Amino acid sequence: MQMLFQADLGKQKPEQVTELFWDARDDVDDETRGFADDLFRVASEREDQIDLLIQKHAQNWRLERMAVVDRNLLRAATAEMLAYPKTPAAVVINETLEVARRYAAPESVNFLNGVLDAIGRELLAERLKL
Repeated sequence: MQMLFQADLGKQKPEQVTELFWDARDDVDDETRGFADDLFRVASEREDQIDLLIQKHAQNWRLERMAVVDRNLLRAATAEMLAYPKTPAAVVINETLEVARRYAAPESVNFLNGVLDAIGRELLAERLKL
C-alpha cells in the first residue's frame, strides 16, 4: 500500500518507487519484500483492470475523489485477489481492514469492506465459470 501511495502521489514510475522505497528500509526480510514487490508489480501492471473493478463496485464514488489511502488500499487488495486466487477474499479483506484501521479514516472501514466484498464475489464468480 505504501508503494502504491507513493506512486499515486508522486506520479513516479514503478521502478523509481521501488528503488526509493527499499532504499529507506533495510530491516525487511526477503519473503516480505518479495510479496510486497509482487503485489506492487501486479497493481502497477494491471492498474486499468483494477481501477475498473474498483470503480464498478464503489457506487457513486470516482477514484480521483476517494481518499488516497482508501484508493490505494483498494488497489493493493484487488491486486492480491487477482494475483493470489487461492487466498480467500475474506482473508485479503480482513488484512486490508486491519491496515485501514491504522492508516485510514474510521469511516473508511465500512466503505472498503463493501467495495472489496463486491470485488471478491465478482472474481470468485468469474473463476467458477472457468
